[in-house]
Amino acid sequence: MVDYHTKRVDQETVEDVQAGNRDWWTSHTMSYDWTDRIGHEQFSAEWYDEMDERFIYASRLFATETQPFDKLIPFEQLRGKRVLEVGCGMGLHTELMVRAGAEVTAIDLSPVSVESTRRRLEIRGLQATVLESDAEKLPFADGSFDFVWSWGVIHHSSRTGRAAREIARVLKPDGECRIMVYNRGGLSTVVGVLRDQVFRLGLGRRSIEESLYRSTDGFSARFYVREQFEDLFRSFFRDVSSELCGSDVDAVPLPSRLRTAVCRVLPDSYLRYAVSRWGGFLFLTAKNPD
Repeated sequence: MVDYHTKRVDQETVEDVQAGNRDWWTSHTMSYDWTDRIGHEQFSAEWYDEMDERFIYASRLFATETQPFDKLIPFEQLRGKRVLEVGCGMGLHTELMVRAGAEVTAIDLSPVSVESTRRRLEIRGLQATVLESDAEKLPFADGSFDFVWSWGVIHHSSRTGRAAREIARVLKPDGECRIMVYNRGGLSTVVGVLRDQVFRLGLGRRSIEESLYRSTDGFSARFYVREQFEDLFRSFFRDVSSELCGSDVDAVPLPSRLRTAVCRVLPDSYLRYAVSRWGGFLFLTAKNPD
């Protein structure tokens, strides 16, 4: 039996990496509770409510104006549109887009994420198509969707370029995608690499790439330079732009308790500025305008 959690990614086949990704995300639900467990039954209404509160709070510096993620998801443009979410996780974004009137299809490599998103929609009395599927092999015809959304997913794929090509393929000619991946130059990213190389004695024993994916969630992960990720999508789209964003840890890369105390005395204006300059997330918009 392959130990997906310890084998080096650069020694794996593509199939092994995707199997490792599926195994890791099936075993580790993305519920923001790994250090402070949610005190409710998993997949209950109360569990979703608390998980969403944590996620929305963590995203407050860049994502929300009047409703969750309205700075990033064009809700007003989605009514009646066919939308694909690549990597639905626990389903918050799926729910938000359904509530905006979109006809949503959500996919995820992990069966637990598929189950969670389906359960969330059932509890909320909402409907969407939720499928277990691989972003590198989307089971949809060319030009099926008006909009594709993916939050922190395709950088975990064994072949991010293949996922980007598939997203472009299933979009309509005038469609748009919005994608978040990890920023290689983020302040918290740099701190994570230094921690692994120096304090965990990785210097000389591990490459920078290995320290990068060891510093974050998941079985494997790539971190992208802004120009590099934009160029990847320019292979498929004419209009490509990106911005940096992130959470408290990107503005104040300290241990969580100390970071919380420091953030209380720092103005939000500084925190927002900091994540726009050194944020750990690279958020890209790509389309083919008429």
